[in-house]
Amino acid sequence: MSLIRALSKELEARSDNSLRALFAARPDLITPMAPDFAALAARASARVSVQRALERLTKPEMQVLEALHLCTNTDTGHSVPAAGLKKVIAGSTLSALEPILLKLQELALVHRADPPAGSNGNPRQRFYLPVGSLKDVIGIYPAGLGRSYTELVRLQPAFAQRAVQLVGELHQHGLGIQPASTPMDAALSLQRWTSTPESVHAILSTAPERTAGLLEKFGSWAMGAVPQAQRRASVTHESADVGPVDWLLARGLLVPLDAGHVELPHSVGLALRGGAIVNDFTLTPPVPELGHTSAALRRNAALGAIAETLRLTGEILFAVREQPLATLRSGGVGVRELRRLAESIRCGVHESAILLEFCALAGLLRLDVDSSTWVQPPSLEWLALSRQEQWLWLVNAWLASERAPSMVGQPIGGSGGHQGSAATTINALSAEAQRPDAPVVRRRVLEILNELTVEAAAPDGKAPVLDARAVLQRAEWAQPRMSRRFSSLVRGILEEATLLGLMGSGAFTQPGSAIANGQPEEALAILGEHLPAAVNHILLQADLTAVAPGYLAPELSETLLLMADAEGQGPASIYRFSAGSIRRALDAGQDAESLLTFLREHSATEVPQPLAYLVQDTASRHGRLRIGSSASFIQSDDESAIAELLLEARTSVLSLVRIAPTVLTSSASPRETARVLRELGLSPAVQEAEPAVVRFKRTTAVPGSGRPVYTAPRTAPPDDDVEAQLSVLRQHGGVPADGTGEASTQLGLETLRKAIRLKQAVTMNVVDSLGNANTETVVPVSVSGGRVRVFDPGKDTERVLSIHRIIDVEPAGDLHT
Repeated sequence: MSLIRALSKELEARSDNSLRALFAARPDLITPMAPDFAALAARASARVSVQRALERLTKPEMQVLEALHLCTNTDTGHSVPAAGLKKVIAGSTLSALEPILLKLQELALVHRADPPAGSNGNPRQRFYLPVGSLKDVIGIYPAGLGRSYTELVRLQPAFAQRAVQLVGELHQHGLGIQPASTPMDAALSLQRWTSTPESVHAILSTAPERTAGLLEKFGSWAMGAVPQAQRRASVTHESADVGPVDWLLARGLLVPLDAGHVELPHSVGLALRGGAIVNDFTLTPPVPELGHTSAALRRNAALGAIAETLRLTGEILFAVREQPLATLRSGGVGVRELRRLAESIRCGVHESAILLEFCALAGLLRLDVDSSTWVQPPSLEWLALSRQEQWLWLVNAWLASERAPSMVGQPIGGSGGHQGSAATTINALSAEAQRPDAPVVRRRVLEILNELTVEAAAPDGKAPVLDARAVLQRAEWAQPRMSRRFSSLVRGILEEATLLGLMGSGAFTQPGSAIANGQPEEALAILGEHLPAAVNHILLQADLTAVAPGYLAPELSETLLLMADAEGQGPASIYRFSAGSIRRALDAGQDAESLLTFLREHSATEVPQPLAYLVQDTASRHGRLRIGSSASFIQSDDESAIAELLLEARTSVLSLVRIAPTVLTSSASPRETARVLRELGLSPAVQEAEPAVVRFKRTTAVPGSGRPVYTAPRTAPPDDDVEAQLSVLRQHGGVPADGTGEASTQLGLETLRKAIRLKQAVTMNVVDSLGNANTETVVPVSVSGGRVRVFDPGKDTERVLSIHRIIDVEPAGDLHT
């Protein structure tokens, strides 16, 4: 029976609660709504859906599934029970395997099947088969074992040509292998020769000294890199000092794939494992060896990181407001602009890049597409929030963002390049730092950190120190199919979590635990109790400096940065006043009295006389020359025409200013100014062409207004959608009687692929270009790209058919070509 039809019947027989559990675990099955159980089974068997489901399985669940795949044959219907898997999974028990198989069945990754023909086992045993697409998803090396000799002969032409001669040489050398006349017979001889651990160990008893060490490297993966892998070694002509690679190649224990790679065949790998597919089966996750730090040190480090991040974020906003960050043509902020920003906030370039990313993903900065610069939005609620609410704003935005801030500065593509090179590394705020899977991985890392912290059960006053190694070790057990994603992001996530105070002194903090458990209000309460309040005063000194005795309030910090230059790092910064810094404040619209009033209100000491003199003297000389901005000018010899333009209400949009009897300046561009004047019935001549405007591709979406509220990635569909889906399924039942429906295409493809593997003929109902249906019996050869290549034995020809023209496909019996 078709695997999809068998799964469809099993799904139809399930209870509603069982289907609800399936939809919660695999929400993609009902997005959009499935019209019937056949469509649901087809989706559950689809490669993409199966791949997503495997990403959520633990290591023992994957090991059982891979062992089931290797022990069954979906083409012939050969199934196995838990007792059969117990024989090939070392250290397993029926009480451990049966719950895992039931879970895999609940996930629709396996389904119940009839026992193999001639089976005399316990009639109460449950036999299982995996879904048909599992082989494509798991890959060519399930459980790390290689392909069989028969597959290698069929897929490796070079080995097929060599196989018969290889077996002949081994037979002549007296190694107890049966000679062969065809490549397939040679493959079968090699398979029988290496079929048991005893036979393989007997073969290896005369191997060179380093052979065992070489074979250990194939313990978890069947393919390896070997220089000159296709050298034609011969068992009859090898010298006494032959190396282990040549020795193994000469006996067919390693099969060359190309000039630089070899593969350990399935039977050899299985024998080296003692006949077991899995040798490291365990239901308990590994427990990493962890160090400890004091809870007080963890708390102080986290609070210091939070306060420093908030302070630097405020300084970044001030620096960008004073001078927006220009973008590169390729997108993102270049190294030169990033260094300028780092110098202005007195911070390292890499840390500045991460903080800049935080500001952008939190909506504190946005890309102005007209000027191709990053600017601060005109109205920003973040500045008026309390410090703990500012922190939660940043954390929520970080959790939900599809960007990986710590990737800035890394080589593009993950390899090559040099640190800091703009041409080969990822720029800040560029598209290369996008990672769509970042929210899911980030959330899972926080959950693992919380799990490890709870499991460590450190003594009073202690906290376990967690690093990337410990997180990866747990992640590789909990979700082995996602281990590569974790390995590429986890170190950056830990670095970012440290800046946000979710980690402190290498340990997971209490606010971090609250965020991991979905309790942001608890995190706010913890910070409200322990985070020091912002300081609202400074200490003025006679040497024209001001000392900040802690983290300053944002409003105080911004005004102080406007009138003084910050020096040093950390909360207790020094601000130095100079004629240039006072002039900067005057240029921003301040005057001497407002500056002195501000200093008197916020200084815990009297305003020193040298500082007061500096402010007054600089202000007295300020403004003797005035500089303004102008995008264009209007010149006319008719002074009355110039005067009329100033009085015309419709020219107010140009912000006209008369600088001479016959000259006006305008804030608008020459093209815009000319357009307004032409609407007034005038005919101006544009003497200077408008500069070309270069528009850069926007690489980051402008965040929406309002504070971000994080919601964890949904892992289950809404209840209303589930109930509606159940109602539709119960109404329509299984496979439509007319053979149409969503599942018909998948059913046809399943039949074609099975026929290709078994070299069977099929009967097709094919519609031609005129709409006429014809029934044909052909042998399918290959399927790809929406087309199937078939061999017509009646006409002895091959042709290609479009799959959408095939109405129905049914097996027609065996027909070997």
